[in-house]
Amino acid sequence: MADQLLTTFSFHVELDGVDIGAFKEASGVESETEIIEYKEATDKGKMIIRKAPGAMKWSDITLKKCIDSATDLWDWRREVEEGAIDAARRTGSIVLYDSQQTEVARWNFEAAWPSKWKGADLNAGEDSIAVEEITITHEGLKRA
Repeated sequence: MADQLLTTFSFHVELDGVDIGAFKEASGVESETEIIEYKEATDKGKMIIRKAPGAMKWSDITLKKCIDSATDLWDWRREVEEGAIDAARRTGSIVLYDSQQTEVARWNFEAAWPSKWKGADLNAGEDSIAVEEITITHEGLKRA
C-alpha cells in the first residue's frame, strides 16, 4: 500500500470484537518506556550517567462520542461500579478508516476497564451536541 495522508474523522471502537460505533474523539493512544538512570565510572575515572529502558507503561485512553440511545458504555462502567472489575475487563480496538471506509490502521488494547464515565454538560442556552466521555485504563497497546 502506498503512503497516503489519512484523516482522523472516521474511526470506530470495538470491545471484545464487537463494533460499538463511531466516536468523535480519542486521546491517550500512546505508550512510553520508563527511563532508568545510573552512574558509571569510565576506565579513566570520569563519572557518567547511563540511561536504560525500564518498564513499559500506557496512557489511559479517553473516548468521546455523541450520546444516542445505546447504553454500551454506561453498562460497561456500571460493571466496575458494582465491583465486577475482573468481569469488566475487555480487549478492544480503535480502528481508523479511510474515505472509502476501508480499515487502514488498528490499535489493540488489552485488559481494559472503564475507570471514568462523564455525561454531557447540559445547557439549555446552547445548541451543542450532547457528548459522553469514557476513560479506559488498560495493560497494553499494540498497533496491528
